[in-house]
Amino acid sequence: MRRARVTMLVILATVGALLGSSAPASASVATETGTIDGANFIIQVPSDWNGTLVLYSHGYVVPGNPLVATDAGDPVTGNWLLSNHYAIAGSSYSTNGWAVQQAFHDQIALLDHFKGEHPGLGRTIAWGHSLGGMITAGLIQLFPDRFAGAIPMCGVVAGGPGVWNSGLDAEFVFKTLLAPASALQLVNITNLGFGTGSNFQLAEGILGAAQGSAAGRARVALVAALADTPGWFTTGSPQPAATDYAAREMNQFLWDAQVDFPFLFALRAELEARAGGNPSWNTDVNYRELLARSINRDEVEALYMQAGMSVDADLNTLAAAPRVSANADALKYLEKYIVYNGEIESPVLTMHTIGDGLVLPQDEQAYASVVRSEGNQGLLRETFVSRAGHCAFTPGETVAAFETLVSRLHTGHWGDSSVFLRPFDARNIEGGDE
Repeated sequence: MRRARVTMLVILATVGALLGSSAPASASVATETGTIDGANFIIQVPSDWNGTLVLYSHGYVVPGNPLVATDAGDPVTGNWLLSNHYAIAGSSYSTNGWAVQQAFHDQIALLDHFKGEHPGLGRTIAWGHSLGGMITAGLIQLFPDRFAGAIPMCGVVAGGPGVWNSGLDAEFVFKTLLAPASALQLVNITNLGFGTGSNFQLAEGILGAAQGSAAGRARVALVAALADTPGWFTTGSPQPAATDYAAREMNQFLWDAQVDFPFLFALRAELEARAGGNPSWNTDVNYRELLARSINRDEVEALYMQAGMSVDADLNTLAAAPRVSANADALKYLEKYIVYNGEIESPVLTMHTIGDGLVLPQDEQAYASVVRSEGNQGLLRETFVSRAGHCAFTPGETVAAFETLVSRLHTGHWGDSSVFLRPFDARNIEGGDE
């Protein structure tokens, strides 16, 4: 099996759960709500509609929460779209969780419904955050004739297998070095939930104990390094200096404790139930090579030296430890929902914060690589905001992204990206023509 390699696991439940629908910009906005095939939807159309629909795909919502239809990533951007004559719409999807399969069906069903109710539809722009960014990129790959362009924001655009494999790397290194004799489950998780006695609570206890010693902190840093987790956590905080290893390790600990571990050691079970087994593997991973390429290698070496420990000894332990194999059918499911092939037919503008410890910015490199392999790099522009946090964009930045994409649709060129990038301190990774 070919192993896609990219990032730490990534999705933030609150992206889907907390971002609600937009309030109408004025009384001249018609709102429709309903249900299609078990998925709730919301549509808002201004009376001076310009013929363009902006279709929003929301992020991961933890199972057990209500199915809430969301038509914009934030109310301010939603109101801006309505005020500028765009219609907006979005589905709850028929299930919560890793609902990529359901989202593809439900968003296209909503688009079909919209077209039936509004035959003046001229074009559709797709956008979404986090898992919704993954869904957005999937929609334009699978249904290229339905979309004029797309903005996957903080999206899981490395594809399902690579992201969950990288999550398994973190789990494997964590247990092997910090609790090898524990009952902690990496895959095929049966001890479900977040409460006392759960697999998640066991992982959190091990992590908390590790953070209390120099040796434990060094190994927490190694776990982070092998997934390139950034050493920057709090939105609005200054980025720690490259050599402030203590601060960077603390931030990586916070990513694990507050964000990543719920998915790695609890919600992985929800994916496994969908897929029919464990879709992840690390049978061919050389962790020594991963560390050599890691952006956090210097931090690991410094913290191991401070603790009086040998990095080589721990890497040898990892090399000798039994590995995890994937269930073939489960892997096929995850590949179907979804792996990207670079076959895009319309302009795509992606956005990512550089301090994102859920959906890492390295996902964008993976996406750009497959797009380039198909000769479609002229259709892709990737932008990066210098800020910590997952999907931590301002409405102004989001509006700037829309204006940039719409300009590309009108002119056929991306134009001067500095006009778009300068106001919010982002850096551009060359995606195509200027």
